[in-house]
Amino acid sequence: MKRVLSIFLGLLLGLNFIIPAFSSSHREAPGIAKMPKLDGTDFYVFNSYESGKSDFVTIIANYQPLQDGYGGPNFFTLDPNAVYEIHIDNNGDAVEDLTFQFKFKNTVKNIALGIGGQSVKVPFFNVGAIGPNATDNSSTNVVESYTVNLIKGQRRKGAPAAITNADSGAAEFTKPSDNVGTKSIASYEAYAKKHIYNVNLPGSTSSQGKVFVGQRKEGFAVDLGGVFDLVNLNPLGATDATPNTIGDKNVTTIALEIPKAFLLGTSGSSIIGAWTTSSLPVALANKKQIFTINAPKRTVKAGLVQVSRLSAPLVNEVIIGLADKDVFNNSEPKDDAQFASYVTNPTLPAILEILFSSAGYKAPTVFPRTDLVSAFLTGVDGLNKTDATAEIMRLNTSIAAVTASQQKTLGVIDGDNAGFPNGRRPGDDVVDIELRVASGVLLPVADAPAGQLPLTDGVSISADDFDQTFPYLKSPNPGKS
Repeated sequence: MKRVLSIFLGLLLGLNFIIPAFSSSHREAPGIAKMPKLDGTDFYVFNSYESGKSDFVTIIANYQPLQDGYGGPNFFTLDPNAVYEIHIDNNGDAVEDLTFQFKFKNTVKNIALGIGGQSVKVPFFNVGAIGPNATDNSSTNVVESYTVNLIKGQRRKGAPAAITNADSGAAEFTKPSDNVGTKSIASYEAYAKKHIYNVNLPGSTSSQGKVFVGQRKEGFAVDLGGVFDLVNLNPLGATDATPNTIGDKNVTTIALEIPKAFLLGTSGSSIIGAWTTSSLPVALANKKQIFTINAPKRTVKAGLVQVSRLSAPLVNEVIIGLADKDVFNNSEPKDDAQFASYVTNPTLPAILEILFSSAGYKAPTVFPRTDLVSAFLTGVDGLNKTDATAEIMRLNTSIAAVTASQQKTLGVIDGDNAGFPNGRRPGDDVVDIELRVASGVLLPVADAPAGQLPLTDGVSISADDFDQTFPYLKSPNPGKS
């Protein structure tokens, strides 16, 4: 997930050995910090482990960070001017072969009441109970809907084809209202499940998938209080020693369940690459002055400019240099050779050594860091490697999913090849994994002594913290329970 490494000058004054953790501000680049509705926060791709779904892949893209359940009256609609996309590369060249494109519409009903003989519009999101049916929006003042198109080939050149409701044939879907509170929505989970749709996939006469877009409980876990209290953590202590301080936050989820065969097409490979982006019309991006550092050359296609990009967690926070953060968000994976030095010669381990050398932390001494190249840019040999050098989430669809009870939170480095960085599941502890990988857990001990430390941010996460059925992320925290 996109997290910022918190480093405090006070640590340079002789504090005891503690490791920085990753905060959840999501404001990883100057441009996207201005636009939370366009800010991708987490991206998951994994072989579905729901019972009976072994032939499917689940893809989850989360947007709009740190939502408070009580954040009304406008709550957290997505941007109707934007395009939100999930891209799939199925032949290993880091260019999209399939794009699932989401566009949103907000219908403001302007519900009014008769007050003293005049019709006066109400200031609230709803004026009565919402649901329980997906089609019952009579008391809701703002109704959000969306379309999903499939584009084959390059996303700005291919012809979009509508993904339709398999039950009704409709090409427009209703997004559930955010979790206003239990008085407004008595059983939110039952209400939300009415908005999980079976869908027909263009070009397929037999395959169907599922789509869900709606508010979910924040799936990341971190101790923000400890981070901002001079990183007041115990990195060699228990992995469940610290409460999750963002457990009361929500996000907006875009989720797909797609047959593996449909994603793979005729490529002959079992490995897919995936990433998510959001884009704005050029005029709006210019007006909001999205790009403020290093004046990156913008990738403008079909009148849209890309403003956010995400696949593996933490890349733009703790790997890409400040001068190139907006450039990264605006770039395409096929051009990632321009960022290679940030991976082969990373600054993060060196910063950790500067801060904590007196306590015994020593950064890896071998360069280039080919172990990080495998983890972030090419995939791991014998697991999910492809030909291209590109920062995308790679998933080997031939590796069987592991049931929730059998998943290992440290994924591949703990022998669970169905986990991160072979895709990413909700229960993969990516903070602990990436602390250890950056410190050299994949290198020989002589080259990276700190890589063998069981580094942790102290906040536990596992598959047990999530649902075991699509869309896996939990029901959002209510505005009032």
